[in-house]
Parts: sequence; structure tokens; C-alpha cells
Amino acid sequence: MAQRQGKGLGRGAADALLAVIACAWGSSYLLIKVGTGAVPPFSLIALRFGIAFVVVAAIFSRRLAKTRVSTLVRAAVLGALMFALFGFLMTGIGQTSASNAGFLTSLAVVFVPVINAVVRRRAPGARMTAGVAVTLLGIALLSLHGSLTLSPGDALCVMGSIFYALFIVATDRLSAKEDPLLLGVWQLGFAALFGLVATNLFEAPALPADPVHWGAVLGLALVCSAFGFVAQPVAQRATTAEHAALLFALEPVSSAVLAFVFLGETLDARGMLGAVLVIAGVLVASLPARRRSAISPSPETGVRA
Repeated sequence: MAQRQGKGLGRGAADALLAVIACAWGSSYLLIKVGTGAVPPFSLIALRFGIAFVVVAAIFSRRLAKTRVSTLVRAAVLGALMFALFGFLMTGIGQTSASNAGFLTSLAVVFVPVINAVVRRRAPGARMTAGVAVTLLGIALLSLHGSLTLSPGDALCVMGSIFYALFIVATDRLSAKEDPLLLGVWQLGFAALFGLVATNLFEAPALPADPVHWGAVLGLALVCSAFGFVAQPVAQRATTAEHAALLFALEPVSSAVLAFVFLGETLDARGMLGAVLVIAGVLVASLPARRRSAISPSPETGVRA
């Protein structure tokens, strides 16, 4: 299925929006690194998604009045997956670099086709497989250490990438059945709710203590969450889960650039080669399919290209 039918964005516009979302999400690793320095992980989840939900709910208040029970149920599923993803990521990023966390979380680009192949009982196409392989090689060059082992923080980020893949696949399936904008808004509310419960159970709830940390929280809430997670189901409805995952592989490249500029984290020659391969893998899988040159007669239309 190359493109979803019905109202919504065209494939090109959806791809462009997903790429912008990926770059916006790339900033989240830097902001999480800053934010978790003063606020524990579950508190940060509750804050970022809670603020994001209040903002977008105020903007789309009239649209929210049309919410159905089925929308809330599906949004709760996505919110739970989102909470699990960021629970692992925020815990892991405290034990590894922001750039490493970005690239390891993008292993979702590999897990998504595997999960979809199992769910749909259909293997991905050759171009998609080639793109995934090139992207995986790039991520390996960027993230694996000389001994080919992962640190505990890296392992937690890999767990986060598994839930990231499940989140992308679930969004692909559920956004086809609901208003994707409403789904995007309500999933923020449920993620905030799960974060609030977890922080009261496992942490001492805390708020940012200074403008720098508040700035990180607001950046996560408004740019990465209010924009990114509301626009994602709208854009992803016009494409496939595998294609969306490959575009999201641009996220760690953005993360590495921002980590270099603001945190002084640098990439060596191998890391830069890995970043190039990630971009190349996305481009390979995103090339438009070649049109068939042959024509075949159709009883209804005469000739079909």
C-alpha cells in the first residue's frame, strides 16, 4: 500500500512534514539531556506531555467536542506506548551521550519492517529492505563501540527503540480508523496521565528550578510534543509505517548536529560516515517506484497504463 486513500495530505507533502517532524524530534535528545539534570524522568514525561496537551486542546477545543469513545481507547493505547518509549529513553540518556541515544532509538527503522512483516504476513519490498540495511549499517558505525558492546544506557535506548517501532506501527493502523488530529491530541493527554501516575509511584515529583531547565521542558512540550506528536498521525496517514520509520531515521542526524553545537559532542570519521549512510538509506527507500512502461488492455477502460 503506497498511499492511503481519502482526505488528507498527499504523499509528497506527508513526506516533507515527517522529515520536519524528525528534525524537530532530533532536538529532543539535547533537551532531555538538559531537562533530566533537574527533573526525574517520569516527572519530565508528565510535564512535557501535560503542557503540550493543554496547549493543543485549547487550540482545537471545538474539534475535541467531536471525540468518540473509540478515539479515546485508541489514543490510550498510543499514549501507553509513548510513555514506555520515553520512560526507557529518558532513563537511558542519563547514562549515554545525546547523539548515541538518538541513533540507537532510530533502530526502530529496522524493527518496524520486522513487526509489520509479522502482523501483515508480507515481507517488505527490495528497495525498502536495501534502505533499511544501509541505514542499519550507518547506525552501527555511529553507535557501537570498538568491542561491539552496548553500555547499560545504550541498552535502555534500544529498548526504547522497540517501543518506538511499536508506536509507529500502531499509529499506522489506528490513524486509518480515526480522525488523526484528535488521535494526536488525546495521546498526549494519556501519556501525561501515565507519567503523572508513575512519578507519584516511583519518584519524588519535581519541577524545574531555573529558567534553563524550564526552557528545556517548554521546548520538549511545544516543539517536540505539541507539534511533532499531533502532526505525526496526520502525516503518517498518507504513507506506510516502514516509509515513516525511514524518514524518522533523519532524527538522529539532527540530534548529532545539535549535540555538537550545544553540548560539544563530536563525531569522528566513522561517525560521519555513519550519518551519511543513514541519509543514503532513507533516500534509497524513498525513491519513487519506476512506472511500468508496458500497457495492458482493460475491458472497462480500454487501455490502462
